Amino acid sequence: MSRQVNAGGDAERLADLVRSTERQRLRALVQANMVIANRLHADDFALITPGGGAWSKARYLGGIAAGTFRYVVFEPTSEIVVRVHGDVALIRYQSRIELVNNCEPGELRAWHTDTYERRNGVWLIVWSQATEIR
Repeated sequence: MSRQVNAGGDAERLADLVRSTERQRLRALVQANMVIANRLHADDFALITPGGGAWSKARYLGGIAAGTFRYVVFEPTSEIVVRVHGDVALIRYQSRIELVNNCEPGELRAWHTDTYERRNGVWLIVWSQATEIR
């Protein structure tokens, strides 16, 4: 279910574009495709990890690029719910994540609440918060 406040009335099209962008971002993270990952994360991106840490874009993507932090699986397990308000989109969904962090494998399920902004016509993730489901 998507909802949008938009004078143009193209709510579903914009919500689908944001969903598609999020799926593309997750694929890029799993594949460690840093060209796409860098392009989809705003320079001022911030992640709040399931453990409560705050990571910058440089720390997050730098760890993936260096291989010290690697996603094996990062997939939505629920619908990606989108709310678009002008040039801001909020998304929420559940995921299953398998990862390797400093050679230690792990697996978790998490809720994600992310904020995208449309900058120069491109949707970029600016904030991401993951909460582990126990």
